[in-house]
Amino acid sequence: MTGRLLVDTGPIVAKLLESDEYHEACVDQLRKIRGPLLTCWPVITEAAWLLRSYPQAILRLLSSFDGRPFEIEPLGAGDLPAIAAILAKYKSLGLQLADASLLHLANREGIDLIFTLDRRDFGVVRLAKGKKPRLIP
Repeated sequence: MTGRLLVDTGPIVAKLLESDEYHEACVDQLRKIRGPLLTCWPVITEAAWLLRSYPQAILRLLSSFDGRPFEIEPLGAGDLPAIAAILAKYKSLGLQLADASLLHLANREGIDLIFTLDRRDFGVVRLAKGKKPRLIP
């Protein structure tokens, strides 16, 4: 699989924790991906919080942003209104900041492929012009 794709919290946590039920599936998927794996600070923050009982995993997380496997897409003050609009649009879903930020990046960067374990939220949300994101695995 080639091309740019966005990575959600779940696959990052699963990659770093061998005890995670999705570890093998996510590691296998990562082997198949040839393009850049893009994410953002809200996703990293969410992953660090989920890994808070695993200090070594947090260290591995923070050292995995040297261009491979993950790259951080910047979000600035100018992105906040669009992220807030996504949160408001999906208020009844209870969409989290990390998911809204990824959805915004998908729209901003023209990326429709998202590596996520969160089918509940990403199976419902839509990109600009009503397009459904493509989800892996």
